[in-house]
This record gives sequence, C-alpha cells and structure tokens, in this order.
Amino acid sequence: MLAERATADELMDDPALDAQVYTRVLHDLARVNTITLARQPTLAFLDRAVGARKHFRLLDVGFGDGDMLRGIARWAEQRGLAAELVGIDLNPRSVAAAREATPQALGIEFRTGDYAQLAGEGWDCVISSLVAHHMGREQLVGFLRFMEREARAGWLVNDLHRHGFAYAGWPVLARVMRWHPIVRHDGHLSIARSYRPREWPPLLADAGIDGARVFRAFPFRLCVEKIR
Repeated sequence: MLAERATADELMDDPALDAQVYTRVLHDLARVNTITLARQPTLAFLDRAVGARKHFRLLDVGFGDGDMLRGIARWAEQRGLAAELVGIDLNPRSVAAAREATPQALGIEFRTGDYAQLAGEGWDCVISSLVAHHMGREQLVGFLRFMEREARAGWLVNDLHRHGFAYAGWPVLARVMRWHPIVRHDGHLSIARSYRPREWPPLLADAGIDGARVFRAFPFRLCVEKIR
C-alpha cells in the first residue's frame, strides 16, 4: 500500500483545529523527535556546513514548537558559535507554542508567514524537518529552488522515509508512549506521505539542482543536503 505516496490531509493541518489542541500536538511531536533522534541529522549537517565559521545565520522552515531550533542553539553555544536563528511557520499558532517552550535567553526569533518572503535576508543555512511531506510536488520543487538560491553555506531537508517497517511499527510506538490521538493518526499518515530515496532525484532535477546528496539516517529518516 506504500507503493505510491499518500495525499490525504493531516488532521493538524486543519485551520479549524483548536489552538490548545494544536499546541499539545506540537509539544508531543517534539517528544517524538527526541525519541526518534530526529535532531541528529540536522546537527551533523551543521557540523559539515558551518565549518570554520564563527557566526552563521539560519532559517528553519516549518519550525513546529521550535525544538529543532532549541537544539541548534545549544549546539552552537557548546561550540562557541554566534548563531542567528530564525523560524518561519505558516500557522500563526506555532509562534505561541514555540515561545511557550523556548527560553528567551536562547535568542531564537519565531515568525509567522511564507518562507518566500524571507528571500534576500542573508541566510547561511536553510533547513526544514518533517515539512517536505506536507508539500505538493510543485510546492516542494519551489522550496528546493528557494534553498538552493538563498543558502550560502548549505541546506538540508530532514524528513521521513516511506518504509514498511516504520509504517507498521508507528502505531505500536505511539500507543505505548501515549501520544495525542492526532499525533498517532498524523504520524502514521506522515510516513505514507513521505518519500523514498529514488523519488528525490527527479525532484532535484526539476528544481535544477546538481550536487545534492540523498541519504538515510537512523531510524527511518530520509534527508537531502547540499553543502557549498
């Protein structure tokens, strides 16, 4: 049943979803990210992309509750790096959820809006996590073009791998961890909506991108990166 990507809408994308429920879902998704080691591929990418820079400016597209940016802020602090971290999310309720979970001392800026509005702001890195599978094909190709244009040091798509074992195992893990019912439903659907390795090269070709790397990360993550 996973031969083709699913296209059904996820419950959390419903604009009518209650704000408090949406916040609970985002916080549970942050816990999922911790359990599934979701931040590791992004931090490893930054090791490669930032290199010898002492300062970098990063944009996270679709920041959720801000857990990825919090992880990056602490990663940068441990290395003595000056990091300007900005998150952009289409859903205005994400800003409140992220600010609720994020110490002000980390200095992360959360914005509401379309990432395309932030072109020309001097980004060293552009990243996303668990966002690509929410996009239609043309949306994703447009996003790839934006990252290729705007990211001076490199860009990363950190997403799920449409894999049978992950699809079969998710309901068990979600039930054991007692995550919110929407997280249980949407997590299962997200796996079905995500990509397989062979499906990324045509997307990159349509975006006019050469030299990007498609790779798997444990467990059941599929990432695409371009390092300058």
